[in-house]
Amino acid sequence: MKKSYHIISLSLAVLVFGGCKKFLETAPDQRTKLNTVEKVGELLATAYTQADYVTFAEAASDNSEDKGINVGEIAVENQDAYLWKDVSGRNSGTPINFWNSSYAAIAAANAALTAINEAPDKTGYLPYKGEALIARAYAHFMLVNLFSKVYDPTTANDSPGIPYVTQPEKVVFGQYSRETVAATYDHIEQDLLEGLPLLRDNAYKVPKYHFNVAAANAFAARFYLFKRKYQKVIDYANAAVPNNGFASVIRPWNTRYYNATADEFRIAFTQAAENSNLLITEAPSYWARSQPFYRYGMGLTLNAASLAANVTGSNFNALKVYNYGVPNYTFYKYLELFVRSSPNATIGVPYTMMIQFTTDELLMNRAEAYANLGQSDLALQDINTFASTRIRPYSATANGVTLAKIASFYGTTDAKQGLVNTVLDFKKQEFAQEGMRWLDIIRLGLTVKHNIKAANNSDTYVTLTPSDPRRLFQLPSEVTLSGIALNPR
Repeated sequence: MKKSYHIISLSLAVLVFGGCKKFLETAPDQRTKLNTVEKVGELLATAYTQADYVTFAEAASDNSEDKGINVGEIAVENQDAYLWKDVSGRNSGTPINFWNSSYAAIAAANAALTAINEAPDKTGYLPYKGEALIARAYAHFMLVNLFSKVYDPTTANDSPGIPYVTQPEKVVFGQYSRETVAATYDHIEQDLLEGLPLLRDNAYKVPKYHFNVAAANAFAARFYLFKRKYQKVIDYANAAVPNNGFASVIRPWNTRYYNATADEFRIAFTQAAENSNLLITEAPSYWARSQPFYRYGMGLTLNAASLAANVTGSNFNALKVYNYGVPNYTFYKYLELFVRSSPNATIGVPYTMMIQFTTDELLMNRAEAYANLGQSDLALQDINTFASTRIRPYSATANGVTLAKIASFYGTTDAKQGLVNTVLDFKKQEFAQEGMRWLDIIRLGLTVKHNIKAANNSDTYVTLTPSDPRRLFQLPSEVTLSGIALNPR
């Protein structure tokens, strides 16, 4: 369906396949002119990045380890990311593929916005305008955080951001500026705040495949967590889940999930009917089938860590770990959808449903915001609500988290830091194999330590410090033709 690609790949496609002028005058969705509300709504189904960042972000994080020589599959998107090298591939699961797909999604959003702006009567288009603005903001948000220095409210944020594209591309090799991280964030915020009031869930048959109201508020909460505007995090979390109803909408790990078969669980985890899931996207990806078998992933050490007691006095034993033979472990969260190239074909494209926002992340983001504002009691309430569905059987008396438990477990009398540590540890385990840990690593400047296995199975260790330029994934080399500088190495 997508016919417009990112800044430079569109230009290359034009030159390679010919017909520059004719191609550039063609609408992104070549099936139709965007002259009705329905057609614009259909186009916006492509305004979401159809690529997975999980593969490379998870490998780069401390939720992966080297399982050993001759153990597991070698794939550049997994190995290069783990070794913090510029990922050499361009296929699914690579930074370049994510960059390209994100700008394709942005192009679709911009085409929809142009059509809406040109419509004589804009009334029926307003929910889709809101969706287009927020989808555009989210694609840029993920790009700036993966390919630029992280936003830091204590600095000028004047390092290079990413091109914030707001108009359909109409020239070959158009020149673009990365601007600054501060400017990129300003653009994101403007689109987010303009789009949110326009959303209407009844515009969609399945709202969770679009930026519905709850998902957009969850995005706002994550955005302001990066900006460290903690009261806004709380406000948007409360707007997403009114009346503090988190207990009934977070993942039912110790009840329904625990009693499900592996296949039932995989289906439930990524389906729209699951209360926890707020926004679901699709991506051509090998992640569902390959992640247990990669050399760099969850091995013996990380599996042992998942079984160790945390600050609750227990471990999250309701989160079942499966193994495909030691040391290949998985939480079995994803179910591949294989789309055949034709009804009788044996070849096709594997797809994975990617969960972009959940109530579980939102609850932990609110807990972190409460902690940073010194509202320890409210942070503890959120932490205990979260923990209550991860332990089987759960007892508030035995497993409830208190400031005293936190002080003892983390060896700190700093209540705020102890609460934040608790939130980060809970999220690290909860979102293992979902790529989310990398966002916390860059957001808070956490150091990552990776082991490297030798032939005799001994380990040496390498670290990625907060100032290491390799924390920024590398842009596609060809963007330099549009005047965009690559990240320094």
